[in-house]
Amino acid sequence: MAHVRESLAVAATADSVYDLVADLPRMGEWSPECERVAWRGGANHAAKGAQFLGYNRAGSVQWMTQGEVVIAERGRHLAFEIHFGPLKIARWEYFIVPDDDDPSSCTVVEEWTDRRPGWYAGPADKVFGPRARTNQRGMEKTLANLKLAAEAGVHS
Repeated sequence: MAHVRESLAVAATADSVYDLVADLPRMGEWSPECERVAWRGGANHAAKGAQFLGYNRAGSVQWMTQGEVVIAERGRHLAFEIHFGPLKIARWEYFIVPDDDDPSSCTVVEEWTDRRPGWYAGPADKVFGPRARTNQRGMEKTLANLKLAAEAGVHS
């Protein structure tokens, strides 16, 4: 079960919103914490098993994570697992729900599930701040930025 969940209505099709979210190298355009993402291991798009590196910043603290796409259903659902070395850190999911009454609109839902072991979570929160609260604020900003781009028709 997700630890934090945010959602926002977007005046754009589910496929177009999914295409923006699934273009992980553009995540730095939406997220206030993720600066950029780079595909690795020959991956060049969000498909199950695709791996990537995430470059993140919170104030003066920078870090890198490893990720793997675990679900990629165009126009519906994108999920990826984040690791820091051998540690499972988090699962991020995006659900795109088309509006039944207006197919040119949808709701995008972002979820974060904390996968950090307890011995790691406490010290990490001291360095990076309380993760749940930080992520909730970040998710609100990410969705707002995504909405602006989707409604403006900004695609790669």
